[in-house]
Amino acid sequence: MEISLLLAISLFAFVMSVTPGPNNIMLLASGAQFGYKRTLPHIFGILIGIALLLASVLLGLGLIFDRYPAFYDLLKVVGTLYLLWLAWKITTAPTDENSFSHQQSNNSPMTLVNALLFQFVNPKAWAMVIGSISSFTLAGDRYLESGLWIMLCFAITGFFAISLWAYLGVAIRQQLTTPKRKKVFNYTMGLMTVTTLFFILN
Repeated sequence: MEISLLLAISLFAFVMSVTPGPNNIMLLASGAQFGYKRTLPHIFGILIGIALLLASVLLGLGLIFDRYPAFYDLLKVVGTLYLLWLAWKITTAPTDENSFSHQQSNNSPMTLVNALLFQFVNPKAWAMVIGSISSFTLAGDRYLESGLWIMLCFAITGFFAISLWAYLGVAIRQQLTTPKRKKVFNYTMGLMTVTTLFFILN
């Protein structure tokens, strides 16, 4: 692989991963509520999910959207309903003095498996993956090799990009010292999660 192409793939992967979307808003909320360490399974679930999406598109699964547009519409509906449920969970998260304590919280961060599965109903993730495969894969014998490099670039740059959102949540956590502030934060995160529907419905 040429260095210039690798740099282009890495830049694309970083920009696509760091821009606002459902994953990053949820990581921001998780970082604020649970801290970075407990958010790591969520982060790795996203990365593994994206890798599986890339692999499926490399193997031709992305053609389903071209042949059966109704499948993409169904994905949008499922993704929308799931995001609305997540927004409700974030908005109604506990705001008492112990709600952000690791030991005493009754809530738990998103698991690796749940975060992984969410990528399959996340149209922004599909668009990102299909865009990268169509733009950066090489023809012929180098198709698989270039696809593997795309997966590697997304894994490495994606980790740092989405970790920024979790760390931002950790920084915000220091300001959430009263139930009122926590409540305002929860409502803000819930609203921002709903606004990410823009990426699904457009």
